[in-house]
Amino acid sequence: MNFGFLRRNGLSLVLVLLFLGSLAGQIVSGFSVLNDERIERGQPPIAPLQYFGQGQFLSATFENWESEFLQMGLYVLLTVRLRQRGSAESRPMREEEEKIEPGQKPWPVRAGGLWRKLYAHSLSTALLLLFAIAFVGHWQGSWRQFSEETAAKGGIPPSAWAYLGEAQIWFESFQNWQSEFLAVLSLVVLSIFLRQDKSPQSKPVEAPHSQTGA
Repeated sequence: MNFGFLRRNGLSLVLVLLFLGSLAGQIVSGFSVLNDERIERGQPPIAPLQYFGQGQFLSATFENWESEFLQMGLYVLLTVRLRQRGSAESRPMREEEEKIEPGQKPWPVRAGGLWRKLYAHSLSTALLLLFAIAFVGHWQGSWRQFSEETAAKGGIPPSAWAYLGEAQIWFESFQNWQSEFLAVLSLVVLSIFLRQDKSPQSKPVEAPHSQTGA
């Protein structure tokens, strides 16, 4: 076993395992809940593989991914210009020269010109693009679920575009967006006064509350 690889990539590997474990738990429990609901409505239960195409699964999954990518994308952009005095999550109040470790520069930097300019904004661009993709996935999944429930009640399901005017999809989105922004706000403010030894999200334990940046 390559323990050097595990040590160099331990954080991402553990997060991948936590993600997969949580996703598996969501699938198993969501599949059970959906079949219980179908039986209550007098509909036959679905097979396990069919669950992945159901509106409930698509909506619940992409709804959460959407809020995460929105939060991270906006946070990356907001921290470029905005500051919070004393927060470990903020850049220093005074502009300081960025320290760059020795090593080969990324190829877009070496290429220069347009490639370098695009690369300079690639992180926020990627996160907001992932948000847009997740929003579309949430929209389509939520629309399918809403249409199934409407048809089961004898109503006429709306078109996908008309569904964007329904309160349901925005209720689902905003309840997730507000929780993500609250979580980031909590980290920004709490890191002014509280510490976690050796965490890059925290200032050094001995640092004064006024120190800004980790």
